[in-house]
Amino acid sequence: MHLSFYLLAMITASLFGILAAVWLFAPSRFLSAWNLDNSTSAGLVGRRAGALYTGVAAMFFFARNAEPSATLNALIDGLIVTCVLLAILGLYEFIKGNANKSILGAVVIEMLLCVMFLQV
Repeated sequence: MHLSFYLLAMITASLFGILAAVWLFAPSRFLSAWNLDNSTSAGLVGRRAGALYTGVAAMFFFARNAEPSATLNALIDGLIVTCVLLAILGLYEFIKGNANKSILGAVVIEMLLCVMFLQV
């Protein structure tokens, strides 16, 4: 199956937009789902991550009509690196017992994004 960059950029912008909204306005949802303490520190870091997710969502939304180029490849490669690292960290925290199995859903989505972007 071949995905267009436009469609994948819109999916990515939507997913990261949802992540951003939750981290910015309700960080306790992910923290409690992953069996983590909802402390002031965790909320602060989560909201800051939400700002980064907002930036990724905006980049892919604004780049959705971009023609193939070195810049577009850099954007895609950057997201692949980000998602691979997030997936590795999620697995590490699960294996170490710092997060429960709910984090595996995030790991699966991150790896799916990697695979889809490798096909674009």
